[in-house]
Amino acid sequence: MIIGIPKEIFLEERRVALVPRGAEALRKLGFEIILETTAGEAADYSDAKYEEVGVTIAQNAREVWAQSDIIIKVREPQTSEADMMKEGGTLISFFWPAKNGELLDRLNSKNATVLAMDCIPRISRAQKMDALSSMANISGYRAVVEAAHEFPHFFTGQITAAGKIDPAKVLIIGGGVAGLAAVGAAKGLGAIVRAFDTRLAVREQVESLGGEFLELDFPEEDGEGGGGYAKTMSEEFIKAEMKLFAEQAIEVDIIITTALIPGREAPKLITSGMVESMREGSVIVDLASEQGGNCTLTKPKEKVVHHGVTILGYPDLPSRMAALSSRLYSAGIVHLIDEMGGKEAYSVDLENEIIRGALVLREGSIMWPPPKPKNPGPKYSVDTG
Repeated sequence: MIIGIPKEIFLEERRVALVPRGAEALRKLGFEIILETTAGEAADYSDAKYEEVGVTIAQNAREVWAQSDIIIKVREPQTSEADMMKEGGTLISFFWPAKNGELLDRLNSKNATVLAMDCIPRISRAQKMDALSSMANISGYRAVVEAAHEFPHFFTGQITAAGKIDPAKVLIIGGGVAGLAAVGAAKGLGAIVRAFDTRLAVREQVESLGGEFLELDFPEEDGEGGGGYAKTMSEEFIKAEMKLFAEQAIEVDIIITTALIPGREAPKLITSGMVESMREGSVIVDLASEQGGNCTLTKPKEKVVHHGVTILGYPDLPSRMAALSSRLYSAGIVHLIDEMGGKEAYSVDLENEIIRGALVLREGSIMWPPPKPKNPGPKYSVDTG
């Protein structure tokens, strides 16, 4: 069986789906690997590094798609890529089936099998394949780096001969993987960190990282949803949290928002009025920008300055750390293919809840959405992907 790695063509995408270490692992599982030339170059993985572990280098994408039994990508295929899909072939990538119905139909017409990395069930046994979590971890960390780049002051407090400098105050909305990574990074830089989440179970994790957990007085309402994700709260709760955010906006210097419920538009949590109440030089990093953003002023892919407040809507934070992102994504791919039996016992096992959860298409049959997992997800979530 041949596994193909085409170069990502999505604008400004620098990641590669399989790094040389991952290619070496898949070859040990019995697969041949073909890589489009320079596919890993933007992530600092040269063709030579792949050739060292036995990967064949193809000169163009069409050659990769035509020869491969299994195509591995990071981003979902563009139309031009889907048209190159081999009849009856298999695709493994992020796919987002809820918003890619046309792509689903196009691949369905080719009797393709598709496994979506964004649909890996959030169960303990699947954590090593959880690409959403690994990418969200990077996004949360990088959000703090981007905020620090824009913020015109120190994060940590200092006492100098010229006077006292207060530490920056950072509010993180959403305590999933991205939010917790942001808590740890901001705290490590010396900031005063506050975090809010609708799920009360997040308190312990925020506090363990040195952050202050902000809690509303709603003891009868918890935001824990199915599969480790947050759920939509009552209208009264939402009013109370918006009041909290308005109060915090006046006090803090940096807000990082990560609130997202899969398959839905991002909830609007930071209004224009809240932005205008923030001090000049403050920064908002909106990690939900691809789904419309948590801030009403966010513009996806853009930096906006409103009333002296910088609002970052960059959706490509994992791609800005392409070498690490690619390595973690690649590791998840290797674990998934190993779970499918390697070359010798390769199968799309509908009884395996990990494979069934990720399965979107099977030989021309639509398999999404999957049945709900039998086991509950862990007590943390991916807020952004």
